[in-house]
Amino acid sequence: MSGAHDFEHWMRAALASARRASGRTHPNPSVGAIVQRGGRLLGRGATRPPGGPHAEVIALRSAQRKHGGRALRGATLVVTLEPCCFEGRTGPCTDAIIEAGIGRIVVGCRDPHPRVNGRGLRSLRAAGVEVVQGVLEAECREHHRGFFSVCERGRPFVSLKLASTLDGRIATRSGDSRWITGPEARRWVHARRAVADAIMVGSGTALADDPDLGARRGERVIRRPARVLVDSRLRVPASAALYRLISDDSPTYVITRTAARGRRAVSRAGAQLIDVAGKPGALDLEAALEQLAEAGLTNVFVEGGGGLAAALLRLGLVDEIHWITAPRLIGGDGREAVGGLGVDALSDSIGLEISRVRRLGDDWHVQARVAEPKSRGRSRGGVRRR
Repeated sequence: MSGAHDFEHWMRAALASARRASGRTHPNPSVGAIVQRGGRLLGRGATRPPGGPHAEVIALRSAQRKHGGRALRGATLVVTLEPCCFEGRTGPCTDAIIEAGIGRIVVGCRDPHPRVNGRGLRSLRAAGVEVVQGVLEAECREHHRGFFSVCERGRPFVSLKLASTLDGRIATRSGDSRWITGPEARRWVHARRAVADAIMVGSGTALADDPDLGARRGERVIRRPARVLVDSRLRVPASAALYRLISDDSPTYVITRTAARGRRAVSRAGAQLIDVAGKPGALDLEAALEQLAEAGLTNVFVEGGGGLAAALLRLGLVDEIHWITAPRLIGGDGREAVGGLGVDALSDSIGLEISRVRRLGDDWHVQARVAEPKSRGRSRGGVRRR
């Protein structure tokens, strides 16, 4: 039998496959799977977009195509997340594993989905498959954090990106903001866009910059994730890039008030309205995130501006912060990276747990988790999947 060290080696390979599918599989998690036998790689796979096969089936098919069905009998399947065990748009992965004759399955973490959550592993054990559970569990949970967030809290995992000068400004007093950070930092942002389910901006950013929010490599657009616009007054015109680039694969969601004027024009442009309660500039963003989860989004990358960042932080709806700081000073008359948080006592300030600090060219990138968010979201007890 392979030792724990060997299991970790193959789980890292499965995670590498899973990461390549990030941002393309929601509402399903981007799972990675490896079929190996005696230290030899037989096949690998990652979850396809919704309606397509899951990682386990892709890996099994790959191994069978290359080595024949007999090679699968008694082989080991390594997978980042517990296999599904119910009929959805595809058949149960557990059935495919049992039919292939897999002898052992190594699982990173259990699936929190209420229709799985241990049932998949129990069905495999009942069929005589050896189950090894919890290999690189922390790494696997981190990779699947968006899916876990939707299942357990009813909302997507929210990452907030801030790019500012050393004194916390995102633009000069006249509004000039291009470019505060350097090319290395901008390349990093595009790489993050490429693996996000959706990019969120406020109406101020949309009006000032007219961003298309596509992920680029050099001059080439490599992916257009979904776009989320927070626009309580529907100020952003239908001619904006956020509306012009709508397609079946790249929708635009607009979070606004039910009473906002201009709804017909937004609908005609093809955007999907997310109606929530609240006054102009003070929307119920927690309810909005829950609706985005129901729409299938699991990871949301927030890019601006300062008012939206502050609103999400005040409500405890930010899970992770990426703050990129440029070696520049603009001064107090520049535009602030984060709006008012209403903090009177230092003990009420938002604590951060810094996990990484590194250079990006001339800039500094600080990555941190928000410590003990004030709100954990209202769990909806399930998630649309498969």
